[in-house]
Amino acid sequence: MEEASLKQAKILIVDDQEYNISLLERILDRAGYKNLYSSMDPHQTVPLIKELDPDIVLLDLHMPVMDGFEVLGLIREYLREDSYLPVLVLTADITPEAKKMALQAGANDFLTKPFDRTEVVLRIHNLLRTRYLHLQLQQQKETLEERVQERMKELQQAKAEILQLLGRASEYRDDMTGQHTQRVGKLSGLIAERLGLPARQVDMIRMAAPLHDIGKIGIPDELLLKPGRFEPEEFERMKLHTTIGVSILEGSYFTVLKMAEIIAGSHHEKWDGTGYPEGLCGEAIPIEARIVALADFYDALTHDRPYKKTWTPQEAITEVENQRGKHFDPKVVDIFIDLFYARDVEFLNEEVV
Repeated sequence: MEEASLKQAKILIVDDQEYNISLLERILDRAGYKNLYSSMDPHQTVPLIKELDPDIVLLDLHMPVMDGFEVLGLIREYLREDSYLPVLVLTADITPEAKKMALQAGANDFLTKPFDRTEVVLRIHNLLRTRYLHLQLQQQKETLEERVQERMKELQQAKAEILQLLGRASEYRDDMTGQHTQRVGKLSGLIAERLGLPARQVDMIRMAAPLHDIGKIGIPDELLLKPGRFEPEEFERMKLHTTIGVSILEGSYFTVLKMAEIIAGSHHEKWDGTGYPEGLCGEAIPIEARIVALADFYDALTHDRPYKKTWTPQEAITEVENQRGKHFDPKVVDIFIDLFYARDVEFLNEEVV
């Protein structure tokens, strides 16, 4: 199979002597090589390489106007670093200095004039075999890289799905559709993008935000599903979902889960310092948590929960404005209001599918 492939190789001959070209073509034709191309103009070498994509170049070293050394330089400038196009130099100059200069210029081997038929065929065969192996390795490398990319894509997709499932699990008991977590993730990503955060951080917030209430897994049903307001003692127990969320997510190697841990622990902190669990205020609250706090607040107001009825979007946006500088970061509120009025109201209430 390899020998058959080698015989299909494209061979480019560049020599200013027509006799030398004819002689080489006869030798190669008899050896079974049929894809032969030639030029007596050294200036056409690189253009022909671009056009033909040959597997080997037979290059005369001493030519008028432009010699082989100059052509070698042009070939090496054109070739990519990871490519391998063997150049077999044709020369009657067998001095060590000539060979050294040719090798330094990028030649791979030499054919001495006058040509010996056996030597011509063997040297070309050896260089073509080296190129054939190089191309095989390059193809294997590209195939491996494609498989790695496919695998990475699969892993990223799996990670995203796991995050969605975890977010859905955290809301299952008081929102069996799991839509709340997805809406909060989507809205948080939009706010982060409008704030001008880096694209990678925006993506991370979008993926991590749905896990903001994962700590609810540790809250009893009788408390989580209680209609109406909590008693003070009950509210203190409910607050524990933030620290429970941190306990669930802490110690992860993945950046997105590290961010989810921050959001879970801080999304109930308030700009004025009256939030929980740490009583953080202002910019001491991580920006991710400030964003998710508003997105969670708005979505919770505009959708039914066991303990409340749905507010209209306008009622909810009015309350968000009232909480500017109190519950929420003023800058995040301003961005959210711009987002609210720049789009149809339904956009912020659509079901995520």
